[in-house]
Amino acid sequence: MLDVGQKARIASRLLARAESGTKNAALFTLADRLLEEAESILEANREDLRAARDANLDAALLDRLELTPARIEAMADGVRQVAALADPVGTISDLAYRPSGIQVGKMRVPLGVVGIIYESRPNVTADAAALCLKSGNACILRGGSEALHSNQAIALAIRRALLAAGLPAEAVQVVQTADRAAVGELLTMPQFVDVVIPRGGKGLVAFVTEHARLPVIKHLDGICHVYLDEAADIEKAYAVAVNAKTQRYGTCNTMETLLVDAPIALKVLPDLARSYREHQVELRGCERTRSILPEAKPATEEDWRTEYLAPVLSIRIVDGLDAAIEHINTYGSAHTDCIVTENGTRARRFLREVDSASVMVNASTRFADGYEYGLGAEIGISTDKFHARGPVGLEGLTSQKWIVLGDGHVR
Repeated sequence: MLDVGQKARIASRLLARAESGTKNAALFTLADRLLEEAESILEANREDLRAARDANLDAALLDRLELTPARIEAMADGVRQVAALADPVGTISDLAYRPSGIQVGKMRVPLGVVGIIYESRPNVTADAAALCLKSGNACILRGGSEALHSNQAIALAIRRALLAAGLPAEAVQVVQTADRAAVGELLTMPQFVDVVIPRGGKGLVAFVTEHARLPVIKHLDGICHVYLDEAADIEKAYAVAVNAKTQRYGTCNTMETLLVDAPIALKVLPDLARSYREHQVELRGCERTRSILPEAKPATEEDWRTEYLAPVLSIRIVDGLDAAIEHINTYGSAHTDCIVTENGTRARRFLREVDSASVMVNASTRFADGYEYGLGAEIGISTDKFHARGPVGLEGLTSQKWIVLGDGHVR
């Protein structure tokens, strides 16, 4: 791992000065390589799938692990989309003259070396490599042991694309061992790695956060809320509350708790409950909720703190905006929260006072996504406040440094 780190640091310095055209050439070549080498990648993936089935891994994990021709095509398309994005590196902003005559501004620069630890999905290998390459960062990728052969096959295509563009092959390195000790080493190399990003389950993120000796960009939970305000448009309330929960269950931006303003609870909850029943969503409610929906199971204190990632929903009736904000800031995970209201004053208060990475008005929490935000792609979602917050795209993989322009000025 020290050898990997040393090579990554050297490659990062070369990559930081690469022109946008060179980086884009590597990305377009990578997209072509993924398609040309699809059969060898699929064969490696079949080997991983056989081992995963022998190990009795669950169906959801097998689905995330499996590659198909369509998924490889999507990987290639994703790489091309990253190539089409504007390059943030070298962008100068806020340039202004000071009374002394100097000009002071800020320039976007790469972070340096990014370590990414992830599980199951081999497509993350191509996505992460593309985002790091476009933002001028070298990266060290450590995928899950269950996808070792798939990741190595994709890494070979990446290496060939880098060399074809005249960039160092070590700019993207996929750790070649399944030994978990490699993760521990990666987390304790601040001399070579500038930031680490865990992408996976809560256990992985917690482990990385606990053991890292370098900055981590991460989120632990996605306990997302939708609050239906007394001034909500009822049709919008139904649309948002149903979509936020049922569009997809296993994602971090799925609603886990529905908050309903007391004056409209009797009006909206019966119809919402019917829709949730059609989607086979289990409801867990507070006592006031159960007086309207007796079929709901009693919600416990733990339910308000739980990310279900399943067709289960907690519902709480609250007395107004203050109570809703208090609940969210107490039990939420600072990921994504929404208010449905036609009252502009309450909407602005919600935006200002809810302390989450994404705060929405009259829109499903499922929009909290790099692609939907116009980032093209994302390396992950951060609930931290430094250095990036929310979906992390190309700009989140850069930092800013101060620049000063003078003409022989002295102080």
